[in-house]
Amino acid sequence: MAKKSAVEKNKHRQKLVDRYAAKRAELKAIAKDTSRQPEERFAARMKLAKLPRNSSKTRLRNRCEVTGRPRGYYRKFRMSRLALRELGSRGLIPGLVKSSW
Repeated sequence: MAKKSAVEKNKHRQKLVDRYAAKRAELKAIAKDTSRQPEERFAARMKLAKLPRNSSKTRLRNRCEVTGRPRGYYRKFRMSRLALRELGSRGLIPGLVKSSW
């Protein structure tokens, strides 16, 4: 089980990402638009820099929904390899069959 503080920190970051997503996308579009004046583009970059760092999507960490483990994460199942193996062995994941030969 992961540290509770790390899991909560990631949840807080997710809320910030959701809250600032539209504003961040709008400022990025202005900053990338080459048809605009350089001063306007620079101003958009400065406003983007003033937003909270944790509102950036790249600061999120994929974590297991079951254990909170940050490593060995399968995106399709949204859980770590250990939780996937355990739940798969019990037959709790539909369509997943543990192979043996």
